[in-house]
Amino acid sequence: MTAPNDSGKPVAEPIEFQDPTVLMPSSSPSTMDEGQKDAVEEPAFDPKLDRKVKLKLDFFILPIVSLIYFFSSMGRSDLGNAKIAGLSEDLSLSPSDYSNAATTLLVGTIVFQLPGTILIKQIRPNRQFSAAMMTWGFLTAITLVITNSAELLALRFLIGGAEAFVQGGVFYLSFWYQYHEYATRGAFVSGMSTLAGAFNGLIAYAIAKNLDGKNGWRAWRWIFLIEGIAPVAFSFVVLALLPSHPSQVRWGFSAEEKEHIMRRSARAHNTSEARLRPSHIFRIMLDLHFWLFILMSCASSFCLSSLSNFLPDIISGFGFEDLDAQLFTTVVYACGCAGIFVSCRIADKTNQRGYVAAGSCAGAIVGYALLISVTNRDVRFFATCLVSFCMYPTTVLHITWAAMSFVGYTRRGAALAWLNILPHIFAISGNQAYQDPPIYRVGNTSALVMSVTIVVCALLLRWRLAHLNKVKKANQHTQQAADMREKSIEDIGDHHPDFFYIP
Repeated sequence: MTAPNDSGKPVAEPIEFQDPTVLMPSSSPSTMDEGQKDAVEEPAFDPKLDRKVKLKLDFFILPIVSLIYFFSSMGRSDLGNAKIAGLSEDLSLSPSDYSNAATTLLVGTIVFQLPGTILIKQIRPNRQFSAAMMTWGFLTAITLVITNSAELLALRFLIGGAEAFVQGGVFYLSFWYQYHEYATRGAFVSGMSTLAGAFNGLIAYAIAKNLDGKNGWRAWRWIFLIEGIAPVAFSFVVLALLPSHPSQVRWGFSAEEKEHIMRRSARAHNTSEARLRPSHIFRIMLDLHFWLFILMSCASSFCLSSLSNFLPDIISGFGFEDLDAQLFTTVVYACGCAGIFVSCRIADKTNQRGYVAAGSCAGAIVGYALLISVTNRDVRFFATCLVSFCMYPTTVLHITWAAMSFVGYTRRGAALAWLNILPHIFAISGNQAYQDPPIYRVGNTSALVMSVTIVVCALLLRWRLAHLNKVKKANQHTQQAADMREKSIEDIGDHHPDFFYIP
């Protein structure tokens, strides 16, 4: 789409869905033959067909990816439930030992995150995701036989490494959905993560009440066994039903619908190219807006990792019995799930990504302030629910915003990988900060500072992307822009003069 500027020359407007042929090397219409013109002419948009295709994707693709994240999140948060279900007593774990166990899983994820994301097309998503689920499910199940903290550390590292190979789920969704659909679909995936935490609490509550002592096992052994078998069983569903790419849909869609899926994928600046461009993996670090995304995600990861790993212990510290603390964690996770859907829906409807990312975190600042300053049990529980409602949306808002801000297969994949790797390093510090129970004053104060950081970075990032759009509009008719148009979106990514960011 174009519009005249003050000089009467047409310039491209910063719109979300430019025709992807604009972003590929092309000839001028006058030099094309009729066959070439027909090849680039896109059929008229059919809203009825688009709604039908989107509904099918929501029923076929989204539930599978969401359940993958559900089981992954169960594997991440089960340690907190196991801790107050007898794990600490049986293995004689100190608070430092438990923090190290939670940290070791993150280390495993960090080590394998980059290949687990950028190799997704080479390995194929259905094979990669299913193999990862089989691996971490088996490792979780055999955790029931461990007898000391060293064995726990080793298994948690391997589980984290296996789970790294499903963290490219949002990258995979970007193959199928358009920009204004990202956050809402990401909400389903991330919402499943919070529901997994709630489900863990319910499972742990039921196990502690009904299975503790059965077969001579404490409740924590049953927790790991049950939560290890589930992902192994579901991995076969993933292997059989999940398509690897829009061009490889095998069943459930008509030929017309398959073509429409391919056009939708192209509008989100995807191509069928699976070739890695190694130089793009690190070149992305030269962009200021990349680092603003990283700072936001690091601060968010600090808060969420500590909240997930220490939630049962935090609630127990309010004065609840251990059994009741397991149950009350479900309320906190339910608040987080509600917050994800509310914030992500607002982001997609308004398209104001920066303001929503900043606003969603403002309530967390209040929540952490209450946790630091108030000792009343009910107020502290409310503050924990408020933190959950406001903080859990941050990750999906940041990841989906980044997915639409970095384009080209390697560039987008690398951006999403780094947005998982570097924040996980920060998450380690979050786990180490929570070592002063039951108030956890040091940890909550640190999380308060991180919440303020998210708000500031979101507003700065919004300004930065708007500024880059302004520069691109001003330079539409320069020789530099003309030279860059000779390159494809895979070559230069979002630096292309006809690509505009969504601030």
